Amino acid sequence: MPIVNRVADLHPDITAWRRDLHAHPELLYDVHRTAGAVAEKLKAFGCDEVVTGVGRTGVVGVIRGRRGSSAKTIGLRADMDALPIEEANDLPYKSTVPGKMHACGHDGHTTMLLGAARYLAETRNFAGTAIVIFQPAEEGGAGGKAMCEDGMMTRFGIDEVYGMHNSPNMPIGSFGLRPGPMMAAADYITVVIEGHGGHAARPHLTIDPVLVGCHTIIAMQSVVSRNVDPLKSAVVSVTMFEAGTADNVIPQRVQLDGTVRTLDEDMRVLVEQRLARIVEHTAAAFGAKAKFTYRRNYPVLVNHEKQTAFAADVAIEI
Repeated sequence: MPIVNRVADLHPDITAWRRDLHAHPELLYDVHRTAGAVAEKLKAFGCDEVVTGVGRTGVVGVIRGRRGSSAKTIGLRADMDALPIEEANDLPYKSTVPGKMHACGHDGHTTMLLGAARYLAETRNFAGTAIVIFQPAEEGGAGGKAMCEDGMMTRFGIDEVYGMHNSPNMPIGSFGLRPGPMMAAADYITVVIEGHGGHAARPHLTIDPVLVGCHTIIAMQSVVSRNVDPLKSAVVSVTMFEAGTADNVIPQRVQLDGTVRTLDEDMRVLVEQRLARIVEHTAAAFGAKAKFTYRRNYPVLVNHEKQTAFAADVAIEI
C-alpha cells in the first residue's frame, strides 16, 4: 500500500507544526499553549466536536465517518508534554524555554495525530467514529488516567484506543508490536541512610553512610541476578546518590534514588519485598539505619491480543 498522496501533500504543514511544538515545550498538565494550538487546528480541520479541559488540560476531537455510524468508535491517542531537560541541540527550532525540551518525542506524537485528524476530517471515508485524544502529563503525571476518570471513555462511547510511540533506534518504516506486556511498570525507590557523621580523618568514630550506601547499591543489584526468574524480566537502577557537603567531613546521611521496571505483578511484588529487606539489613550490618520508600507509578502496559494483531496487519500492509 503506497502512502496516500494527500497525506504526502500534508508533509510541509506537518513538519511546521512539529517544529513549532518543539520550540515551545510545556510540562505535565501545564500544556495550555500546546492544547490551545491543538484545539484550534482541530476546529479548523472541521471536526464535528472539539472538547478541551478533559482531565484538566486534555483535548478530544470527534470525527464521524460518512459510511454509516453503526461501526465502532475508535480512539487514537497522543501525548503532548515535554521533559525538564535543557536542549543541547543547535537547531533553528530548538527549545525556546530554558530547562524544557521535547526529548521524548511527544511533539512528534501530537503532530502525527494532528495529521491523521486533518486527513480523516477531510475525507471521512470510513464507518463509525474516530476520536482523537491529546493527553497531557504522560511523563509521570498520569494524564491518561485523569482523562479516563473525567469520563472520557463513556462520554464519547469509545470502544478501543490505539496509540504509538516513536523509537529513534528502530529503522525507518519499522514497527514494534506485541500482544500482552509491552512496556514495563515504572516504579520509583528512595533510600535514606542515617549514620553518624564526623571528621574524615577519624572514620573509626563515625558510622559512614557513604560506605553503607555503596554496599547497599551493590546488594540491590543481586535482586535481578539472584532472585528474578531468568525467563522473566526486571530492572533495578539507582540513578542518584546524594551525600555530603565538604571533602573532609563524613556526612550524617545519604539518599539514594532510582527506578524499578517489571513486566508482571508477581515480579513487581517480589522486587519490592527483596529490596526492602536488603536495604534494612545492609544498613543494620554497619550499625546504620535506613528508610526504604517504594512508590508505585505506572502499571504494566498490556496490549489486547486481537487489537494488536489487527494493528500489526495494518502496519505490514503499509
